[in-house]
Amino acid sequence: MNSWKHLFQRALAAAPDRLHMAAHSHHLWPDASWLGQQAAWEDAARLADTKWRRVMDEIWPAAQAHVARELGLPDPDTVCFSGNTHDFLIRIASAVDRRPIRILATDGEFHSFTRQVARWVEAGEAVLETVPCDDALEAQMIERALSGEHDLIVVSHVAFGTGRVFGALDQVAAVARPDGPWVVVDGYHGFMAVETDLSAIAPHAFYTAGGYKYAMSGEGIGLLHAPPGFASRPVLTGWYAAFDDLSAPPGGVGYAPDARRFLGATFDPSGLYRFVAVRDMLAREGLSTAVISAHVATLREQLIIGLDGSPLGDAELVNAPGIGPQARFLALRSPRAAEWQATLLSHDVITDLRGDVLRIGLGLYHDARDIDAFCMVARQI
Repeated sequence: MNSWKHLFQRALAAAPDRLHMAAHSHHLWPDASWLGQQAAWEDAARLADTKWRRVMDEIWPAAQAHVARELGLPDPDTVCFSGNTHDFLIRIASAVDRRPIRILATDGEFHSFTRQVARWVEAGEAVLETVPCDDALEAQMIERALSGEHDLIVVSHVAFGTGRVFGALDQVAAVARPDGPWVVVDGYHGFMAVETDLSAIAPHAFYTAGGYKYAMSGEGIGLLHAPPGFASRPVLTGWYAAFDDLSAPPGGVGYAPDARRFLGATFDPSGLYRFVAVRDMLAREGLSTAVISAHVATLREQLIIGLDGSPLGDAELVNAPGIGPQARFLALRSPRAAEWQATLLSHDVITDLRGDVLRIGLGLYHDARDIDAFCMVARQI
C-alpha cells in the first residue's frame, strides 16, 4: 500500500510519538504549506505596499481556479475568500430583506451556524425550523424546502456529527430563486473529502467550505461560491467589496460585479498562499480527491475490521460504508465514547468527541501501520 508520509515530514517530526487520528478535525499540514507560509512572508517583505497586487492579481485567481476545478464550477469568478465561513453566513443573511428571516436547516449543522442562528432567534432576527438528521432527512428536507415558507435554506453536504452524506442537494437547490429562497450548502466536511460536482446547482446555490480540514491548508481561509444574481448587495460589507463596483446607484454604495461583493475589509492572505501551495503540490503528485479517498477507503476498511474484538467494536457505527461518497471519518456512538477518547488521549492517540459519538478521522498522512497501532491501543482500553 502507498504511503504519503513523506509529504508531511515537518508535522510528523514535530510530535513523533503522537498518533493523530483526527484528520477530519485539525488535519496535519503538509510540508508544502510551510513553503506557502514562507512565500507570504517573503512577498510582504519584498513587495511591502505593493504586495496586494501580487495577492489579488496572482494568488487570488490561482486559488479561485483550484476551487472551480475541484467543484466543477463553470466560472472561477463566483468564488470568494475570507478568514472563515462565518463571515459569509452573516453577509448572506444580511442581504435578506425580510425580518425575521425564516430559516430552514437540519438539526446537525456546524456550531458556527447553530450558535449564530440561536442568537438571531433570541434577538427576534430569525425564525428557525430544523429537520432531524435521521433516515428520513432527505425526503423531509425536500418537502419542507418546496413549501415556500423560508427565506434561507441551509444543509450540510456531509454532516459533521454523523458523517452521513446528503445526496439530494440538486433537489433542494432547485427551489432557489434570486428573490428567495436562497440555498446554502455547507461543504465543510465535503470539500476535498468527497468528489463534488456543483455544475448543475452552481447557478442556484451558495456553497461554503474552508481550508482547515481536508484542504490541508489550515485556518484563515474560508471560501464561498456565490451564484450570480443572488444576494447582490449584502448589508454587512467592507471596502474590499467595492473593487470594480458596477452597481452603485447615484450617491449609493456600490459592489463588485462578481463574488467579491461578499468581501469585507483588509485580510491576512497567508491562508491563500498555503492553499495554493498545497493544491499545486497535490497536482504534481497526482493526488486528486478521488485518489486520496480511495487511499482512505482502504484504511477505513482495515480499521473497521481491526476494531472487532476491542471495546470500540461494540459501538454503533453511525456512518457504515456503503455505495457512493463516504465521509473521511468513522462515527462510533456509545455511552462510553467520552471515556474512550480520554483513554486514547492518555496514550497520545488523538481522536475527537461530539456528544456520545467518537470520531476517528483518516487522511493522506496515514498508512496501514497507523491503523495497526491504533487497533492495538483500542484493544487495551
